[in-house]
Amino acid sequence: MRRSLFLVAVLAMLFGPAPAWSAKVSRDEAAASAQRSTGGRVLSVDKADQSGREVYRVKILTPKGEVRIILVDAESGAVQ
Repeated sequence: MRRSLFLVAVLAMLFGPAPAWSAKVSRDEAAASAQRSTGGRVLSVDKADQSGREVYRVKILTPKGEVRIILVDAESGAVQ
């Protein structure tokens, strides 16, 4: 019985409700902004929280071969 309750608690933490995400900027728009600002190739785009603000974390491969993380504000689209 204890094991079952523990398993239910762990599953609830893992698959519980996700925080609300109210981005005005789409994932594709964030990727395009980051790509324009660096001239590189987009490797991935993830949602994140930066000091209480919703942002997209865009991983870019620069023309010099460096991998950079570019933050794009999900509300304004501004590259940080």
